Amino acid sequence: MNLSAKQTLTVETYVEIDYEGSLLTESDKADFSPESLPWKYWFQTWLEALYPNIPVADAYELSLRLTSDRQITILNEQYRQKNRPTDVLAFAALEADIPLPPDEDYLSEPLYLGDIVISLDTAARQAQAEVHSLSVELAWLAAHGLLHLLGWDHPDEQSLEKMLAEQTKLLKYVNITR
Repeated sequence: MNLSAKQTLTVETYVEIDYEGSLLTESDKADFSPESLPWKYWFQTWLEALYPNIPVADAYELSLRLTSDRQITILNEQYRQKNRPTDVLAFAALEADIPLPPDEDYLSEPLYLGDIVISLDTAARQAQAEVHSLSVELAWLAAHGLLHLLGWDHPDEQSLEKMLAEQTKLLKYVNITR
C-alpha cells in the first residue's frame, strides 16, 4: 500500500440490492448484502492500494447497486445506446464538470466517486462459465467498476489487458483469486 502504516482512508460504500430477476432466490440475494460480503473493506483496501494515484481526499464515497439483466439493459440502452444486458456499468462523478467548493470545504467532505451497477444475472452466468463462485465474480466486477470510476477505460485490447491486470492485483489485496 502507498499509505503510511498509521494512515487509512475513510470509504463510505452504499450497497443496494434491487433485483427483480428470476435467476436468484431470496436466499441467494442475502448472500450479497452489505452484511454478507465485505464490500466496504474491498473498496477501502483497493483505494488504499491505488493511493496516491487517485484524486487525493481524506474520504471517499460510492454506491453499488446489484440488479437484474432487465434493469441493467435499460441503463445500458439509455446511457450507452446498447440494447442488451452487460455485467457492470460505472457512472463516474469525477467526469462531471461540476464546480468544486474552496479547498478547505472540499477536503472536509468525502469525494463522491460515482455509482457502480452490477447485473446479478450476468455475474451468475459469468461465474458459472469461469467455474468460480458468484462472490468472486462480484468482487471482480466491483473492482472493474471502481477502476472506471477512477478514470480507467479500455477502448482497445492493450488498455483492456492493462485494466484486467490491475483488477487481478486489486483482488489479490483482498485475498481473492479468479
